[in-house]
Amino acid sequence: MSLRRCYPDSFKNLLVVAIADPTKRRPFPGAVTPKIRRPAVTRANKRNEMQMNGSEVVEKGEEMTAATHIPVALERCIEILSPAINTSAKPVIVDATLGLGGHSYELLNRFPNLQIIAIDRDQEALKVAKNKLKNFGSRISFNHAIYSEFSEILQKNKVDKIDGALFDLGVSSMQLDQDERGFSYSRKAPLDMRMDQSQKLTAQYIIENYEKGALIRVLKEYGEEKFANKIAGKIIENRGKIFSTLDLAQLVKAAIPAPARRTGGNPAKRTFQALRIEVNGELRAIEVAVPAALEALNVGGRLVVMSYQSLEDKIIKRTFETATKSATPLGLPIELPGSKAKFKLLTRGSEASTATEIETNSRAQSMRLRAIERLVA
Repeated sequence: MSLRRCYPDSFKNLLVVAIADPTKRRPFPGAVTPKIRRPAVTRANKRNEMQMNGSEVVEKGEEMTAATHIPVALERCIEILSPAINTSAKPVIVDATLGLGGHSYELLNRFPNLQIIAIDRDQEALKVAKNKLKNFGSRISFNHAIYSEFSEILQKNKVDKIDGALFDLGVSSMQLDQDERGFSYSRKAPLDMRMDQSQKLTAQYIIENYEKGALIRVLKEYGEEKFANKIAGKIIENRGKIFSTLDLAQLVKAAIPAPARRTGGNPAKRTFQALRIEVNGELRAIEVAVPAALEALNVGGRLVVMSYQSLEDKIIKRTFETATKSATPLGLPIELPGSKAKFKLLTRGSEASTATEIETNSRAQSMRLRAIERLVA
């Protein structure tokens, strides 16, 4: 018996669609559609997973180059810095985290009178950036240093005041993509984690030499790891057996209770973040560099900072709040002479990347941007 004789055309078409493509099946009239339970994926959880370690957004075997690198929040950074650049006859900007040179390239290309002082601690990144930016000649100076040496770099370049500064914090794209650097917990590599390959301290040294109390401090302060005591104990017990990133990741997993491993992404992410911050002195460097950058700004000068995890952002938020406060005691009806706030915020809180940018550049998902402008000398 044919479908044409037994069923109305509309019902027959529904059956045909269901048979041809099961994903497009619709319930029959009056049928109860079963609810499908999916694991909860919150925006915060996904963001935290990415900010702890970039391995989730790096294709295995993919290597980041100057040609493929996509600078995060490029147009927003240029939009914020433009007024400061355009109001100066010979504008100077410090790119405190040059990386592969994406932000500096666009700034130099769009503003013919601009001079950039570029800083990066990663010699390999500097080599790539120098090649990318070679056509700009003396308009950019390259400095192998950590951004906590901000003031010293200005002195070296014989510059007293600047019109803007840009910080793109955290691990660079190239560092994440190169397995041998040891930043990823999902791929086997030496326990290195150095942003500056010329420094001596490595994650391997910390694993093999830090006392238990020091390990607990690092894991708690820099990884916000609530199982720091258990993880530190496991590390001490297994010294001499931890040789790679995967060895460490498996050890951390074994140290964390099973119920806690079922949520929150890879259980090793906080440990890896903590070790990376300790190896590179990241938070201490931010606490020195950002106030130095504020001090160096001309009136009308602007500072843009992009952070990728909450510990970084808290430092920026606190520093900016202090800079934008009046020195006049609370309760006085008038502003005392010389007490006016020297800076104003250019963003309401922190700004996130747009959905459009995240679609084309997944590394932008955890970014938080804050900006500030100097009002008076």
